Amino acid sequence: MRLCPVSAISQELVRFDTQAFENLDIEDVQYQQGTLAGYEVREYVLLKCSHQCSYCDARQVPLELDHLQPRAKLSSNRASNLVAACKPCNQRKGNQDIRDFLKGQPERLARILAQAKTPLRDAAAVNAMRWALYERLKALGLPVECGSGGLTKFNRITRDLPKTHWLDAACVGRSTPEHLVIKHVVPLRITATGHGSRQMCLMDEHGFPRTKPKGAKRVKGFQTGDLVRAVVTRGTKQGTYVSKVAVRTRGVFNIKTVRGTVTDIHHRFCTLVARSDGYSYHARKEAALPPAA
Repeated sequence: MRLCPVSAISQELVRFDTQAFENLDIEDVQYQQGTLAGYEVREYVLLKCSHQCSYCDARQVPLELDHLQPRAKLSSNRASNLVAACKPCNQRKGNQDIRDFLKGQPERLARILAQAKTPLRDAAAVNAMRWALYERLKALGLPVECGSGGLTKFNRITRDLPKTHWLDAACVGRSTPEHLVIKHVVPLRITATGHGSRQMCLMDEHGFPRTKPKGAKRVKGFQTGDLVRAVVTRGTKQGTYVSKVAVRTRGVFNIKTVRGTVTDIHHRFCTLVARSDGYSYHARKEAALPPAA
């Protein structure tokens, strides 16, 4: 929040909005039965079927949703009645009941029927870390909205955006604007680096000390992990470097940049930008991620 003016927070709290395909009359029927509801169902079924055809185990092919009990026999559209199937298998099954279609494969039939009974609460199971993060975010006093992973993907694809981590973050929640301006935007990447090791010295492969005990935490007003700007005005390392610093007791430091580590930078060239907080910050572009099968 010190780096940019944050006014509201959107958190991807759960993988799927199970109410969108399990409890259709909860509220806002148009939302629950609309395009997003179908999208949540598809993503849930694909994940439950491990992104492979339930009838022939084919992978890396276009998959469709198939009804275990056909719609022609007034079956349900609930996720528990759906499986992923490749187009040839889906056409071969047609309007047959799953028990008739797989009567010659009893083991596969039993596995699919058992998988269909998997309770939907498994899809909404969220680990304790996400809930702890939610409580921490609420404590900041800012508006916090929660969304599902299915909604994030829906928002990104309907806006024709490439899959990257930062664009996924921009598409979290129902407050995502219809048009996202991303031209010339370079995301700020924040990585947890920790505060270093608690060991008094480093060990060799046999467990014996191979370095001297740690010296003073701060040297010339700097400590390892501080973000500094080093302006070197002369010598072979002339230039400007902005990154994390590793201090040395003799007053010359190492600065780790994206292009490599610059060694032996004298402390008088360094200006403190921010104290070490256990994170690294880099503004850089991000390559698009490959689409999921």
